[in-house]
Amino acid sequence: MTTAASASAGDTGRRAPVFFGWYVVASAFLVMFSGFAIYYSFGAFIDPLQAAFHTSKTEISGLFALTGLTYFSLGAVTGPISDRIGPRRVVLLGALLIGGGLLLVSRANAIWQLYLGYCGGVGLGLACVYVPSVSAVQQWFTRRRGFATGIAVAGIGVGFLAGPPLAAALIGSAGWRTTFAILAAGAVVLLCIAAIRMERSPAARGLMPEGEVMRQGATATGHAASLERSSVYRTRPFWLLYFSCMLTALGLFVPFAHLGSYAQENGISATGAAWILGLIGLGSASGRLFVGSAADRLGRRQSLGAAYFVMGVMFAWWLVSHSAWQLAIFSVVFGVAYGGFVALIPALAADYFGAVRAGAINGSLYTSAGIGNFIGPLLAGRIFDATGAYTIAIGAGIVVNILAVLCIVALRDPTTSIG
Repeated sequence: MTTAASASAGDTGRRAPVFFGWYVVASAFLVMFSGFAIYYSFGAFIDPLQAAFHTSKTEISGLFALTGLTYFSLGAVTGPISDRIGPRRVVLLGALLIGGGLLLVSRANAIWQLYLGYCGGVGLGLACVYVPSVSAVQQWFTRRRGFATGIAVAGIGVGFLAGPPLAAALIGSAGWRTTFAILAAGAVVLLCIAAIRMERSPAARGLMPEGEVMRQGATATGHAASLERSSVYRTRPFWLLYFSCMLTALGLFVPFAHLGSYAQENGISATGAAWILGLIGLGSASGRLFVGSAADRLGRRQSLGAAYFVMGVMFAWWLVSHSAWQLAIFSVVFGVAYGGFVALIPALAADYFGAVRAGAINGSLYTSAGIGNFIGPLLAGRIFDATGAYTIAIGAGIVVNILAVLCIVALRDPTTSIG
């Protein structure tokens, strides 16, 4: 950028009534809402798909588990690509993949077509939209990074709330095939709108993070620039964060898959069980907003450790919970801690390693969540089949979160960890 161009961009940044970074946050929120409303609506399709394809719930449920593994794992590929070419084009590709995958599912006549469309299309599409958009937010903020990230990923919680009832209503009135086609169209439109203001670099607008106007000769990377010369993946903080994320993820996704069944086994109706599960989304959306904001003041490392601790406590609460009100408390409080975890992982990674390579670093970190997402619910199901109860699986959730807390205790604050 020339000096004149920089000055022009700086003048534009000075006059702007709203810092452009908040438009990036809003775009990321819309990306999260659109993608995860579809992903978390999958429960509404299990029975219709099972009936249509004359197969087991295990085979249909495998679509959800494998899709989760796909989008978490392939973020390690889409993140670096986004770092190089910018998030907008990667998000647009994700929109096409999700839309095309859902259309294929809507016309599927065999199980392999379901897996190709949902795991291949939706799973890869989510990998294209999730890591690039959440990583883009990191470059626009420093002091308020936790709050900004929290707003962005709150879209996941809102999608969790909105997606399942919307899908259920559409299936009841139009059938599952038409519903998938409608969701395909809606996802493409919303994701394309979100991509319009999905920008990676404040410097391109003559700005520094938080909206400060860039002075001539200044760099927007600051602390992050020094990290470009070192290998992040050989540092102790990276692996402590990685294993803390993997450990908590082993327990995190168990209630997503099994809380509804647990509730019904304790005499709660199917409708009541669905509402109890939905409360995780309500708590999650709140946690992403308020925990992220509080962490900016209290310390993001300490707040992440507290989120792990609260999830462990809630697994202990789940062990003794049998009534609807007890499980509702579990869902809300667990959801708040889960939402805080989701908001803080990318923000804390940027604190330690800078925002320049946020896509690559976050993509690598999220492979740990993919492992937990795939193994945790399946292992819990196996334990239930062998013992007839969820007691051991829930107890394991306590243990893994205690270990995750210990990983965070072993971390030093970001200002003293790198060098």
